[in-house]
Amino acid sequence: MWGEKEKTKREAGFGQEFYTFLGKGVDFKGKAQFEGTVRVDGNFEGEITIDDTLIIGETALIKGTITGGTIVCSGRIEGVITANKKIQLLQPAVLIGDVHTPTFAMEEGVYFQGECDMGAAPNLDMDLDERILSNGQAKTSSAELETESLSL
Repeated sequence: MWGEKEKTKREAGFGQEFYTFLGKGVDFKGKAQFEGTVRVDGNFEGEITIDDTLIIGETALIKGTITGGTIVCSGRIEGVITANKKIQLLQPAVLIGDVHTPTFAMEEGVYFQGECDMGAAPNLDMDLDERILSNGQAKTSSAELETESLSL
């Protein structure tokens, strides 16, 4: 009766969201595969694969390969990161390695040394009107623009 309510509160922990936590002072070597959200504040050497979000705290050091959905880092990473959603580096993060993601954000004060691959570049062989249309914007002909500028 009363014990069940207390147990439910403790299990919910961090605002109804369950996640894995690798705390400060923990050293791990090898391969790890996670589901959901994971926070790392310790040292990890090897390969991390995650289907959702990886949060790397200020005290964390990760050496190796990271593959996941969203990666948010305030710590130090030495290796290759691949994210299918986004990578966000927060101060005082240090990233020495390559990044592969469609969205990459970096705060002022972050140190990044490596290459960044954000997918295929837009086709620069298309004329301007075709590029505008491929970005989802309406096409306006040069004749319409001239008419508008004359009427102003």
